[in-house]
Amino acid sequence: MTKTNYHVRLIEEQDISFLWEMLYASLHTREGDEPIQLESVHTPELSKYVEGWGREGDFGYVAVDQHGKKSGSITLRFYTDQNAGYGYVNAATPEMGMAVTEDARGKGVGTLLLQTALDEAKRRGIEAVSLSVDPDNEAIRLYRRLGFVEEGFCGTSVTMVRVSSLES
Repeated sequence: MTKTNYHVRLIEEQDISFLWEMLYASLHTREGDEPIQLESVHTPELSKYVEGWGREGDFGYVAVDQHGKKSGSITLRFYTDQNAGYGYVNAATPEMGMAVTEDARGKGVGTLLLQTALDEAKRRGIEAVSLSVDPDNEAIRLYRRLGFVEEGFCGTSVTMVRVSSLES
């Protein structure tokens, strides 16, 4: 088995369609559930995560393998009480969304994306980052490992927050 090397780069305009794919990939279904319809990403509850990408405060990355194949994305976006997402905490805390393609899971891509985004948030002086995750999603272990703690529930999802240590 050959080891695949990944690198991350900032999200660019041509990545928007991939962000929609990754938004869909991030929707967790439990074993035995009906698959989620692809069109569901265009509902107001979900489309807010990608629509109009590139507005002030938005930042994120795409993971790419050595062949140029996109393998995952991470986005951080600010919301308000009026357009709150599932992992919304407050207007000063960006909500993070992340997904990794099925063939790249378990290869460190999520860790690489997450670490890069958290380093950039810290560089920008952002004190905390939030996210929403299904408690059955394997990614919850990664989030805990990187310092996210459970804050509460929104529907069936856990809202997690990581406060950055700005001293280090």
